[in-house]
Amino acid sequence: MAVVENKKARFDYQILERFEAGIVLSGHEAKAVHVGKASIVGSYVKIYNKEAWLVGAQISPYQEKNVPPGYDQNRARKLLLHKKEIAVLVGKVQEKSLTLVPLKLYNKGRRVKIEIALAKSKKAPDKREAIKKRDLEREVGRRLKR
Repeated sequence: MAVVENKKARFDYQILERFEAGIVLSGHEAKAVHVGKASIVGSYVKIYNKEAWLVGAQISPYQEKNVPPGYDQNRARKLLLHKKEIAVLVGKVQEKSLTLVPLKLYNKGRRVKIEIALAKSKKAPDKREAIKKRDLEREVGRRLKR
C-alpha cells in the first residue's frame, strides 16, 4: 500500500530501473509515515561514502505537541541497500548522467520502504507530449461515459 507517492517524478523523469530500499527512521517518524504525514516531492537520492541518502524529504511530526527537541523534519535519511546495488547505482549515475529519484514511500508489514528509480530527465517537448496524451485520454474517457 503506497502511503506517499511522488507523481511529479513520473512527469519530470523517464523511469528506467526501479529499486526497493529500506529507510532509517526514528519511532515517531515511522508512525508519521504510517498515517501519511510525509512528502517526497522534490526530494532526491544522493550517494556519499558508499551509502545512499534521501535528501529533501519532509516527514512532519506525528504529534505536534510531542516533538523531540531539535527535530528537523527535512533532515537527510539513510537508505538501506546492498553494497552491490549501491555499486551498480554509482556506476550508472556517473556513466550515463542519470538521476536517482524516490517514487513512493510505503509500508511493507511493519517496515517502511521506499521505491527509488534510476531516471533520465525529460526535455520540454517530451513533457508537452505527455500533457497532450493525458488530455486526449481524458477527452476519450469523457466521451465514452456519455
